[in-house]
Amino acid sequence: MKNLSELEINQKIYMIRGHHVMFDRDLAVLYGVETRVLNQSVKRNIGRFPSDFMFQLTEIEEESLRSQDVISKEDGKGGRRYPATAFTELGIAMLSSVLNSEQAVQTNIRIMRTFFELRSWVSRDPKLAERMNKLEKDSNYLFEVVFLRLDQLEIKVPLLPTDRKKIGI
Repeated sequence: MKNLSELEINQKIYMIRGHHVMFDRDLAVLYGVETRVLNQSVKRNIGRFPSDFMFQLTEIEEESLRSQDVISKEDGKGGRRYPATAFTELGIAMLSSVLNSEQAVQTNIRIMRTFFELRSWVSRDPKLAERMNKLEKDSNYLFEVVFLRLDQLEIKVPLLPTDRKKIGI
């Protein structure tokens, strides 16, 4: 198990859709399992993970996070084939019952303490939560606009004329 400090765990917590979440790949590292093993365990116990416990990222969210280097780029060399799964605090707590090992229990204790510290930090300054939510909404909107503009600017390559003489015939 990679022994991360509370600060390092805190740096792996992101605000998405108004929830503090951690991604499946980061949690897999903390639990000492492969990402696919973590996701298979969740799928086998999907009834324990309603939508407020976990969700898959949309394409726009994936692109936004890729542009921020939060999620690795797809380079065709064994990268992700499916969108990342984000686990809320409730989903992370449920993971310890699905990944039934001492390491999962100890890891969950550390993560839950980190979430508790994060909540208490935000609750000390009520305006901080409001500013964080506004920043998230503004940045999501800006990324949507950027990707929309990029789609509109996509240059279409004209087809070559078919009446050209073929070479080598």
